[in-house]
Amino acid sequence: MFTGIVEEIGTLATRTEHSDAAQLAIRARTVLGGVALGDSISVNGVCLTVTGVEPHADGTGVWTTDVMAETLRRSSLGGLAGGDPVNLERAVTMQTRLGGHLVQGHVDGVGTVRARTPGEHWEVVRIALPPALAPYVVEKGSIAVDGVSLTVSAVSAVDDADPWFEVSLIPTTLRETTLGTRAVGSPVNLEVDVVAKYVERLLGARR
Repeated sequence: MFTGIVEEIGTLATRTEHSDAAQLAIRARTVLGGVALGDSISVNGVCLTVTGVEPHADGTGVWTTDVMAETLRRSSLGGLAGGDPVNLERAVTMQTRLGGHLVQGHVDGVGTVRARTPGEHWEVVRIALPPALAPYVVEKGSIAVDGVSLTVSAVSAVDDADPWFEVSLIPTTLRETTLGTRAVGSPVNLEVDVVAKYVERLLGARR
């Protein structure tokens, strides 16, 4: 479980392809503090398991993780290449402050950055999303975009055939996450609020 508060921007060092998976080696610093084999780290909103750690003398290091073909296909990780920046967050502990919202690290779909509108102190980003996810996205609700916990500031009409939502990014988010450089047309991982999915399931069972 995560909170959607990105701890640092790491860099994909290398990517090794296998027949049904890929091994990612990611350069980082902050998230390596106290890390152990088997720990979970969110990479652009995808919960991945640490399979190896190689510390460096300068305080940085490289950690590795194995990503199955299913995950590569259902998330934007399939398009990652060496040198690409990635949002990183360690899994929460019982003592962690819940600064964002409950994020599982289970991507529900991939959206696309449709537009960016700069403001004086923030930037409004419009993101297209798969129609199947539209019912779970509401104004003032929470959504994780590439692992970043954000508040939805606007949504398309309920019956819009090409649904979208907007988020307003403050300078800290623009500076300290990859969302500051996501160009129009870029894919982004989306995870809707899990509470909405539970509510739908319960209501469906009652009907």
